[in-house]
Amino acid sequence: MIGQTIVDNLGLFVQGYLTTILLSVSALLAALVIGSLMASMRVWGGPLLSGIAGFYVEFFRNTPLLIQLFFFAVVLAPRNLGITADPVIVALIGLSVYTGAFATEAIRSGVLAVDPGQIEAARSLGLGQLATIRLIVLPQALRTVIPPLGNVASALIRNSSVAYAIGAREFLFMGLLVTSRTFSLEPYLGILFGYWSLTIPLAIVLGRLERRLGFAR
Repeated sequence: MIGQTIVDNLGLFVQGYLTTILLSVSALLAALVIGSLMASMRVWGGPLLSGIAGFYVEFFRNTPLLIQLFFFAVVLAPRNLGITADPVIVALIGLSVYTGAFATEAIRSGVLAVDPGQIEAARSLGLGQLATIRLIVLPQALRTVIPPLGNVASALIRNSSVAYAIGAREFLFMGLLVTSRTFSLEPYLGILFGYWSLTIPLAIVLGRLERRLGFAR
């Protein structure tokens, strides 16, 4: 019976699916925090802070994610820094740092797209830098960064599958585990549909949000 392998191992697939969702959502939130901080440093941080943020972006964007995950797995292991040996936590840290580099550039591009004249007008009205960023810059930048951040989120969901290489029991890991036990091709189909069920609805929601924000300009 087609699909019987998936039905028989549904518990493993659900466990991996939920772990992938947890990894993706948590890493995205952390990446947005990192990206906002680093983008602020690049735009308003002066030569030193801007240079540090620029180095972070270029280093992590141009280093393979798999290598980064192996690096964090070794560095955070009990025999080294002694922080954690949990592959899911290691994957969360690695995905957050890696994705944060891409989020930084997306947010920075949105900030730079804001008309400088509006920033000068806010300053002339007596608004401080933080108030100007919060009330003037970020609301307008948000509309611009929805498409690139949507791409970052979608890429993060797909990149989370790399975590299987360090032993994180996410969706791909469970699918490959079932395949190794059953010698069936059905788990691969389950994996494909599982990732599509996350990325396609995300693309639809982001497309509608982008159009709504576009009409609101």
